[in-house]
Amino acid sequence: MQSFQYLRLENSSGLATIVLDRPETLNAINDAVLDELDQAFTMLERDDQTRVVMITGGGDKAFVAGGDIAAMRQMSVLEGEKFVYRGQEVLKKIEDSRKVVIAALNGYTLGGGLELALACDIRIASEKAKLGLPEVCIGLYPGWGGTQRLVRLAGKGIAKTLVFTGERISAEEARELGIVNKVVKHEELMTYCRTLAQKIMENSPIAVMQAKKAINQGSEISLDQALVLEAEAWLVNFSTEDRVEGLTSFLEKRKPHYQGK
Repeated sequence: MQSFQYLRLENSSGLATIVLDRPETLNAINDAVLDELDQAFTMLERDDQTRVVMITGGGDKAFVAGGDIAAMRQMSVLEGEKFVYRGQEVLKKIEDSRKVVIAALNGYTLGGGLELALACDIRIASEKAKLGLPEVCIGLYPGWGGTQRLVRLAGKGIAKTLVFTGERISAEEARELGIVNKVVKHEELMTYCRTLAQKIMENSPIAVMQAKKAINQGSEISLDQALVLEAEAWLVNFSTEDRVEGLTSFLEKRKPHYQGK
């Protein structure tokens, strides 16, 4: 398996775990990290055995504390332009992945770190996690989808409050606002996420993939258009061997054996 400088990638029984591994910078994201995330997802997308990807942070303090401020301070306007578009490109690739992507938020999840988490399908937070979009506090504002995905997830009012103030909120506050799915004890975070991944992997891979497509794409269009999209994705799934296996196993009162066909 390909090795990386700033990521650790482990793959076991259909679950790939990506650890962002720059603990000395609280896993801050720079150009090199974006490139490695891009490469990792390109590789995983080609691997039909991988069903779920979990992303977490190295060390015990942060998921990702944001973009690399020291690197950004040295950027020209042209370099900044490349950086913002590159970040958007990589996060969109993660969002559009055929895999289910779980963000395991093990600490500070700020700025670009929260934007990365928002691009994932499911966000599980340690009770110690702190979340926020503090870019305005340093003369910037979120540019990797923070002003867009947060609105879609939590609404304009919540998004404006968090973006305009730069306030950090607790994991529990984030759960109450619908930004994270669940908060667990810090020491139970990885076990919980692996168990969640296993539950997902027990289901038909094609059904899960088509459901993700319907949810993601349907939320961006009108209800009438989304219902057509849903039906089309449903019919793709209905034509599969997995659909036959799922219905048959239910009637025969046994566990299904899905092949992804």
